[in-house]
Amino acid sequence: MHYILNPWPWYVSGPLIALVMALLLYFGKTFGMSSNLKTMCSIVGAGKFTDFFKFNWKDQIWNLTVVLGSLIGGFIAVKFLSNGSGSNLNPTTVTELQNMGFNNPGMTLVPNEIFGLDVLVSPKALILLVVGGLLVGFGTRYAAGCTSGHAILGLSSLQKPSLIAVIGFFIGGLIMANFIFPLIF
Repeated sequence: MHYILNPWPWYVSGPLIALVMALLLYFGKTFGMSSNLKTMCSIVGAGKFTDFFKFNWKDQIWNLTVVLGSLIGGFIAVKFLSNGSGSNLNPTTVTELQNMGFNNPGMTLVPNEIFGLDVLVSPKALILLVVGGLLVGFGTRYAAGCTSGHAILGLSSLQKPSLIAVIGFFIGGLIMANFIFPLIF
């Protein structure tokens, strides 16, 4: 049970991800979470309003199982396969987060100050969620894919645009974590 309740090491999870990517490439399928949003919009009739959503969504219905599997798998992992520990953060990171106003950094998987239900009543946090969501949505569309699609499938199939996108993700993440995030909190 110890092996199931704790995070899997890279030498187990990495080859499993590689196996899934090899199978997807073999069967001519692509992987990415953002493409599911396009499929869902097409299913509900967004193609009536814009040509971007006019495609045969039934060819992509298999990919919606990825979303369903992520939701069900995440629920099972949190409710039944979690050991209750938080994130193992560097002590310097814990101190920096406490200086920014986070009460218990590392005690939960995600900080309640950002992801708790109390956030929805705070105007500042609500604005951050809306603006962040719009920026992520725009970036995903502009980059023709999300981080999972580019970093996992795009790099494994040696696509140059995915390499450029992943470099951009890392640079953007470094800028956000080191410069913008401290200004916000």
